[in-house]
Amino acid sequence: MLCAAPPEDVGRYKLKNPRIFHYLNQSNCYELDGVDDSKEYLATRRAMDVVGISSDEQDAIFRVVAAILHLGNVEFGKGSETDSSEPKDDQSRFHLRTAAELFMCDEKSLEDSLCKRVIVTRDETITKSLDPDAAVVSRDALAKIVYSRLFDWLVNKINNSIGQDPDSKFLIGVLDIYGFESFKTNSFEQFCINLTNEKLQQHFNQHVFKMEQEEYTKEEIDWSYIEFIDNQDILDLIEKKPGGIIALLDEACMFPRSTHETFAQKLYQTFKDHKRFSKPKLSQTDFTICHYAGDVTYQTDFFLDKNKDYVVAEHEALLSASICSFVSGLFPPLPEESSKTSKFSSIASRFKQQLQVLLETLSSSEPHYIRCVKPNNSLKPGIFESQNVLNQLRCGGVMEAIRISCAGYPTRKTFDEFIGRFGILAPDVLNGSCDEITASKRLLEIVNLQGYQIGQTKVFLRAGQMAELDSCRIEVLGRSASVIQRKVRSYFGRKMFTSLRFSAMQIQALCRGQLARRCYESMRKEAASLRIQKYTRMYLAKKAHVMLCFSALYIQTGMRGMAARSEFQLRKQTQAALLIQRQCRRYLARLHFLRIKKAAIATQCAWRGRMARSELRKLKMAAKETGALQAAKSKLEKQVEELTWRLQLEKRMRADIEEAKTQENAKLQSVLQELQLEFQETKTKLMKECEEAKNTAEQVPVIQEVPVIDHEMINQLTAENEKLKALVTSLEQKIDETEKKYEETNKLSEERLKQALDAESKIILLKTAMQSLEEKLSDMETEDQILRQQALLHSPARKMSEHLAITSQFSENGYHELRDETPAKKFGTESDNQMRRSNIERQRENVEALIKSVTQDLGFSQGKPVAAFTIYKCLLHWKSFEAEKTSVFDRLIQIIGSAMENEANNDHMAYWLSNTSTLLFLLQRSLKTTGASSQKPPPPTSFFGRMAQGFRSSPSSANLSVGGHDVVRQVEAKYPALLFKQQLTAYVEKIYGIIRDNLKKELSPLLSSCIQAPRTSRGNVLRSSGRSFGGSPPASHWQSIVQSLNGLLSTLKENFVPLILTQKIFTQIFSYINVQLFNSLLLRRECCTFSNGEYVKSGLAELELWCGHVKEEYAGLSWDELKHVRQAVGFLVRSIYSFAQHSRNVITLVVSLFVVEYEVWLTMYINMQVIHQKSRISYDDLTNDLCPILSVQQLYRICTLYWDDNYNTRSVSPDVISSMKVLMTEDSNDADSNSFLLDDNSSIPFSVDEISSSLKEKDFSDVIPAVELLENPAFQFLQE
Repeated sequence: MLCAAPPEDVGRYKLKNPRIFHYLNQSNCYELDGVDDSKEYLATRRAMDVVGISSDEQDAIFRVVAAILHLGNVEFGKGSETDSSEPKDDQSRFHLRTAAELFMCDEKSLEDSLCKRVIVTRDETITKSLDPDAAVVSRDALAKIVYSRLFDWLVNKINNSIGQDPDSKFLIGVLDIYGFESFKTNSFEQFCINLTNEKLQQHFNQHVFKMEQEEYTKEEIDWSYIEFIDNQDILDLIEKKPGGIIALLDEACMFPRSTHETFAQKLYQTFKDHKRFSKPKLSQTDFTICHYAGDVTYQTDFFLDKNKDYVVAEHEALLSASICSFVSGLFPPLPEESSKTSKFSSIASRFKQQLQVLLETLSSSEPHYIRCVKPNNSLKPGIFESQNVLNQLRCGGVMEAIRISCAGYPTRKTFDEFIGRFGILAPDVLNGSCDEITASKRLLEIVNLQGYQIGQTKVFLRAGQMAELDSCRIEVLGRSASVIQRKVRSYFGRKMFTSLRFSAMQIQALCRGQLARRCYESMRKEAASLRIQKYTRMYLAKKAHVMLCFSALYIQTGMRGMAARSEFQLRKQTQAALLIQRQCRRYLARLHFLRIKKAAIATQCAWRGRMARSELRKLKMAAKETGALQAAKSKLEKQVEELTWRLQLEKRMRADIEEAKTQENAKLQSVLQELQLEFQETKTKLMKECEEAKNTAEQVPVIQEVPVIDHEMINQLTAENEKLKALVTSLEQKIDETEKKYEETNKLSEERLKQALDAESKIILLKTAMQSLEEKLSDMETEDQILRQQALLHSPARKMSEHLAITSQFSENGYHELRDETPAKKFGTESDNQMRRSNIERQRENVEALIKSVTQDLGFSQGKPVAAFTIYKCLLHWKSFEAEKTSVFDRLIQIIGSAMENEANNDHMAYWLSNTSTLLFLLQRSLKTTGASSQKPPPPTSFFGRMAQGFRSSPSSANLSVGGHDVVRQVEAKYPALLFKQQLTAYVEKIYGIIRDNLKKELSPLLSSCIQAPRTSRGNVLRSSGRSFGGSPPASHWQSIVQSLNGLLSTLKENFVPLILTQKIFTQIFSYINVQLFNSLLLRRECCTFSNGEYVKSGLAELELWCGHVKEEYAGLSWDELKHVRQAVGFLVRSIYSFAQHSRNVITLVVSLFVVEYEVWLTMYINMQVIHQKSRISYDDLTNDLCPILSVQQLYRICTLYWDDNYNTRSVSPDVISSMKVLMTEDSNDADSNSFLLDDNSSIPFSVDEISSSLKEKDFSDVIPAVELLENPAFQFLQE
């Protein structure tokens, strides 16, 4: 309730942490392993709904439980009167008030019922105040009675919901009690539990031992009574009335001054001579009882307190008057005599009564006992303590039961069952001449069995006698079975012999008749042939003479015509040969030209791509150093428009500047002229004044000041003019650069547009060719059907088939049966079955040979996995893809699964990743679902082309494709093949994940060391700026990461893993490095320093060099995955680079002005301004240039953690940080934006189509299958 109650209930009940409630904090155990209290609360709520407890009743139940918790926190202190009490402090009054509110009763009445007691006498009613200890006891008594009544209410409610019939005569119950308990400290609870076990043990003795011996007595067999252990004396010791331990305990509880010492002395005096009772030597309050299971020593310290159960009338009256109907229902109105005084109730007496009712129920029913044995005390599997188990069996009475069974007759059967089972041992007994008892005796005498007794209705056997009878019975059944088999075999052999002899006679008669008829027919035909020959020779000789004359004339005519035709044909062939040669030369020249053109285009594209990639890499490096990022390719059109606009703007600005320049020059010229005129006028005036002053120079000396105002103005105008010239020059350079970029962009867009148009034209041509091929295919199919019909109509064997056809019919099981079937053909079907079975065995042997070969490392052939190719060709040849049911797929999946057990070996995993991905590619190319249209190549137009295509598509030549570049062909796949493909896909993804996770585990400890630079002195850090730390190469941790990447790459290369999988692995590994380094930067303040940024930057440079070394073919876009940590590190080291740039500018200024007299001032400027006044970064610089990918939360985090350990300065102003904080507050509603950490993506980043596209260029026609299979004659198809 405290863990999962709704917030409104927690507020209404004023609940808090369970550790503050007195009734819950008596132990240090608040949570249990594997137990969720919130789920248990919800399950309890659902269970209450199921048993029919309404929501109002549930609220009342939990309100009462909350009131009990608050009641336990009420503490009492001394009151104003003697021996009185009152709530101790305000906290106790708060809990008292809350309990009264939850009970819906008066707070003052509740306090009085706890702190006072009303004693009713004959004359008057006395109100007695209770001291604090008695008030605590009264408080606990109230909590116990409320909890007890609530428990009773729940039991009654559940029983009413179940619908138990109180008038039913039948009962099915399950009783699960504790066994005998003997601990270091045994109190009143162990005493009651052991009493229950003693009672149940007595009932077990009566039920098992006594009933067993009563049955022997009832059957009147020779039986000697066996004594067994009876525990009636222990029960008398405990519950005898008067004089038992329970009676003495109740008596001691009635006296208010009794203590556990007086109770123990009373027991010692009463039972000092009892054999089952003893007193320990070292204790004055303990006592020992010799139970059935052993001796148990009890401590009487709390016997009296635990046995007392006072029902306070004031408590019941208070709660029965509650406003809550549920609480008042728990305490119905008390009878008048019960409400006058408190009634003493004994826990032991009530327990004894309930135990007696239970035993009566057991006696009236038929109990079945189950003894649960604990194999060991440590509660661990696989451990068996013999002595402990033996003690449990002895304590449970099982050993005694076994002893009686062994001493008696444990096996018993009625006469009917006994004769029915063992009558075959004596067949003479079963003739019906004697009754069952006599028959059983004779049977036992014949078998010569000794350990038995014949009762009134049953046969009793000693232990082991039943097994001897069963062995005799099995022996007789075996002999009988042998006789029956011998007779049946002789009957079937005789029947088969007679059938064969009759069939042989019939066949011989038919054969002799057929031979005689053939002999007569041959003699008649021979005579007729002689006569026919005579007349035929005459006719032929006459006809030959006539034909010779006609032929001579015809031959002469034909020879002359043939000579003429041959001459004409020769001339025609010569012309055709010339035409063919001309066309062939033209075709070869065109083909050569197209190949050269295609190669040139491919070379140009590759070279341009390489140059573009290198340029892109340089641009990325420049963007990383200066904080700028290149625009995305997807915004190329926007860039073109922007550059066009800029160009126009620059042109307009150039025109405006030229116009302003001319105007300004004109103004300056006019002003200059005016100044010159004024200067001349002033000069003349000065000369005149000088002449006038000469006269008075001797009398009054005057300091002559030279006016320099005009010179200063001229200098200012000249400086402005120079500035404008410099501005115009810079603008012209920018305009030139913009024009160059615009021209390059136009060229690139034109090339891409041209490529798109070429691709579109190719698509249109391919569609047109496909349509024409489909039309030709339909025409060829129509022509094929017509030719087949004509061939059937003109077949010369059609007439003969009418005479030789044998009418056939199909049987129910689908086999073709002939009507004129002879016995010889019946034997033919049996031979067919044998042949079919031999084919199945041969196929099974072939599968086992394939599995045995695949389990070995077959290696690679021409860079292709041999195992995958061998499996595919075997499955294709065996037509396993088209089978409705086969087990070869399951065997292959088991082999792959067993091979994956060695997950730590990346070499082994890479080998199977290569094989499974290649096999998946072959299946993807071959399998198609039923009804899908297969992609067939265009059929040849000639007859020989169609015939060759038919040979190529036959199963025997499945290793060739139409083009001769592949080994696959499409087949109609059934469900097992499709399921195998899905399982293979799952294994490819699983192996990929294992290899990736193995490398992650290897890199994880290295990354934790790479995030923080090794400690060096301040001077070393300053001297190492711009190169690696301390002048040494990066730490060994970065080298270890590079070595791990190289190791995995070499493993993948050696096993020829598809490039798409290699790229995806390294992409995800670099993403993992990015996540780990970035999160560590944002979680550890000591890592967000300039020195640490330089260290991490040098390590990232190592990774960049690695990506450049292995090329994009294997690394893919791995370097782009480090964008977060690259930008974060760029921010850390940005301040020192701006400082260096500023220093270079100032030094240039010093050199240019070195000859000026302001050298001292400039030196002070360098020392004071450059070092201690570094430029601050604005928010736009952060989000647009330095860190455009990082979120506001990430920028705020890294800005607040950053500190410059070189000059102890900050790069971001407080205003920028405060503005970022405001933006974070505005975005706080978004749950995703509140987290500044990155999540590691462990999903599978590829699909089957990507694998297929990666492997589609491979030629599998040159792969050599497994050598050991090629030596097997059954796998000769692999060489085709």
